[in-house]
Amino acid sequence: MTSRQNWNPGKGVETVPKETLLIVDDEEAILKQIGWAFKKDFSIVTAGTVGDALDAVKSSKPDLMLLDLSLTGDPQQLEGFQILETALSVNPLLKVIVMTGHDERENALRAIEKGAFDFYTKPISTDELRVILSRAAYLRSLEQEIRKLREHPGKHYEFENIIAMSASMQEIFRTVKRVAPTDVSVLITGESGTGKELIARAIHRRSSRSSCPFVPINCGAIPENLLESELFGHEKGSFTGAHAARAGKFETADGGTIFLDEIGELTPNLQVKILRFLQDQVIERVGGREPIQVNVRIIAATNRDLNQMLEEHQFREDLFYRINTININLPPLRERDEDILLLAMHFLHHYNTELSRNIRGFSKPAQQILENYEWPGNIRELENRIKRAVIMAPGRMIQPEDMDLSESEVTERDSAGSASQTETPDHLRGVSVQMTLKEARDTLERRLITSTLLRLGGNISATAQELAVSRPTLHDLIKKHGINPEDFRSRKEKH
Repeated sequence: MTSRQNWNPGKGVETVPKETLLIVDDEEAILKQIGWAFKKDFSIVTAGTVGDALDAVKSSKPDLMLLDLSLTGDPQQLEGFQILETALSVNPLLKVIVMTGHDERENALRAIEKGAFDFYTKPISTDELRVILSRAAYLRSLEQEIRKLREHPGKHYEFENIIAMSASMQEIFRTVKRVAPTDVSVLITGESGTGKELIARAIHRRSSRSSCPFVPINCGAIPENLLESELFGHEKGSFTGAHAARAGKFETADGGTIFLDEIGELTPNLQVKILRFLQDQVIERVGGREPIQVNVRIIAATNRDLNQMLEEHQFREDLFYRINTININLPPLRERDEDILLLAMHFLHHYNTELSRNIRGFSKPAQQILENYEWPGNIRELENRIKRAVIMAPGRMIQPEDMDLSESEVTERDSAGSASQTETPDHLRGVSVQMTLKEARDTLERRLITSTLLRLGGNISATAQELAVSRPTLHDLIKKHGINPEDFRSRKEKH
């Protein structure tokens, strides 16, 4: 990889690595046009034949490739497929954008099935091509971070086995760090599948109780007549089938933490018993008469609206305020844009290993579905769909149908009140395109800064050097996007 020069106050001129873009086309004019347009952004390497292209793949180790499938102009001689297959076998992280004519869409789609990242229809528009290349470069950097994450657990985007880079989740991680050392009760709220138990386990692991048990129990999954015995235990002969005395979850968790998932499902009788325990740390087994002192911290969770349940007298007000000393509200996945693709690739790598597959990534339509789908089942649904895709995908790239998703599902959601799918009027199309490009640039800019800060532990100098900007410029960008570098310095803490 070559380098470019960058001025850094106090250090003078520094060299910063540039990503390498390999352009493969038999037309010299196109090689010059694209090379000139992107020479400031990338280290440019060009090739006009199969042999030169394969040599460049091995010697230059490009990060991105623009590839013309037909290097002779003969649609029957598609040498580009040979280059594509060999290049991806040498570097699976290489992002290949196929360049085609208007009548070659079928070949372009075939290339995507074989692992190409995207395709672009000639004639060349550098603005549009810049967006595609920026997206490909971002995805490649993200995949590299996932690989590092797998090689070095506990670093980069992982916090107590929770993978996230979004600002909302970073704020939750800060809250967990503050409340974990205390003994206060915590109520975790959020939709089903958002990771409430993972947050509860993170609090336990960072508390002084971490060497003692963490005992979860789903209050909505156990029949009412058995739940009291599960929670508090029972004495021999206390009910039919009670052939021996048995300790309940509270006793099992003594010294540690009990996690009451779906606490909104508790009956009024059990709400009273939980309230009594919170008041004096004493329980009684079913059929027992002797109070049992237990030292347990309670963390509760629910996907129900407890405030509404209070108004409807379905949940005790005194219990609510006892368990709700600290409230952690987990955002749904659809509000965590920066985390969706990160999680998707994490699950892809996990199930590639578990199921002995070698899926390379997600096609552009699949990425768009991932980012635009509403995810009603949140992270749990995302994981299940990625697992299904790894099993079902016939090619090297995951397509929407492999996840059992289609564009119509996203369109239906948008028409129900999310992003509008109506066609832009002719006189507004220029403005609309400009806004789209600006939003794409802003989103990419923020994600690259955030991901680099995370990886480098919030080091401003190192981040500026890697992003090839000066420190003052980086500070301006950080201020523009509302990023706090202090949020990322904790990533270097020893857990």
